[in-house]
Amino acid sequence: MYYPDPDYGIYMIKASDPAADWSDPVLVFPGKGIIDPCPLWDTDGKVWLVHAYAGSRAGIKSVIAIAPMNEAGTKVTGPDHIVYDGHVDDPTIEGPKIYKRNGYYYIFAPAGGVSTGWQLVLRSKNLMGPYERKVVMDQGKSTVNGPHQGAWVTTQTGEDWFLHFQDKEAYGRVLHLQPMHWIHDWPVIGVDKDGDGKGTPVLSYKKPNVGKTYPITTPAESDEFNQRTLGLQWQWEANSSGRWLMTGENGCLRLYAHHTPDAKTLWDIPNILAQKFPADSFEVTTKLRLTPNEKNGAQHAGLVVLGLDYASLSIVNQGDGYVLQQGICKAADRGGVEKNTVITKLKVPEVWLRVDVHNPGPNRASCTFYYSLDGNKYQAVTGNFIPTPGKWTGAKIGLYATAEKGSNDEGYADFDFFRVTALNASETK
Repeated sequence: MYYPDPDYGIYMIKASDPAADWSDPVLVFPGKGIIDPCPLWDTDGKVWLVHAYAGSRAGIKSVIAIAPMNEAGTKVTGPDHIVYDGHVDDPTIEGPKIYKRNGYYYIFAPAGGVSTGWQLVLRSKNLMGPYERKVVMDQGKSTVNGPHQGAWVTTQTGEDWFLHFQDKEAYGRVLHLQPMHWIHDWPVIGVDKDGDGKGTPVLSYKKPNVGKTYPITTPAESDEFNQRTLGLQWQWEANSSGRWLMTGENGCLRLYAHHTPDAKTLWDIPNILAQKFPADSFEVTTKLRLTPNEKNGAQHAGLVVLGLDYASLSIVNQGDGYVLQQGICKAADRGGVEKNTVITKLKVPEVWLRVDVHNPGPNRASCTFYYSLDGNKYQAVTGNFIPTPGKWTGAKIGLYATAEKGSNDEGYADFDFFRVTALNASETK
């Protein structure tokens, strides 16, 4: 597996090796701003690496280059050469994938920008060009903007398909699968209704024929927290620590109220356990109980929708009891200040929290928070929150517990469950 570090170059790790160590990768191609690598083992036994450049690091972009490699594909053995310049017709061309078919070399690459671009294919009889260009898919009249990056795949039955993503703002980068076929040695991706060789993306289509039928499944979302390990849907905001949590104890997730000394807002907190938005519209409900440690000052535990702007609903311990508090922060990555509003006082530090994520328009999201003191009747928190993307990601929804001060021990919050349901599928609010 090849992956780029924009500051240092292209690295490789043998992902198929069970003993592969991500902490000790092989530096394949040193250089600042070298990104989006893809290898080609040619029919003559030679090996090549196609890549793009990140303008922010390399000082140049909108070009595609190819470099020779050793037979094992573990080291670039000579200088790279630019084989296509997209400055005029295909600005910000990047993400190349290289193939060989019917005597042609093909470079599939997106151009025009992540959310506004098109899918380009270059072809040549010679690896180093010159290359012909053709736009083989763009947004057209579909709602799938971009479409960006991607790769050609062939099923067990010989069908051709194309995988790519769409940037949907707060919903993140959503994966699409498009039909693909060949006309006169050019690929056509998506549906080409006017026959001009340029397709548009489809939102629904006949499933690929892979030789057998599989049951319909969706990625994991909800979690009853009955297991000793977290599901693959969860991710931390930073490299994780085993002291942040305890799982599977009495059917709860226990998050310890960790103190981060330099944190000004939740944007700076590493121990937020979150997952990506699972759909355009959905509802999340959780139940939590806070057990603070008086030595740690104010402790917060709750539910957060996290992006460059974020909103949270949490239990906070105060000197005279507990409150339910909403926090909202704009431009958190640029030093925005969190504004807090007390929603209600709590007799006990236990509450059910809910957020509904609505989809009022293409690539738009809106969130409404709720709380309940008995798990049956929910009260809306005034005002809707408009989520924003994070850094290179969509918004996330997650759980957290934090402390104002550090000590030799930490309080904690027990989350009984995290349930994702279709919007309006729950009982009366």
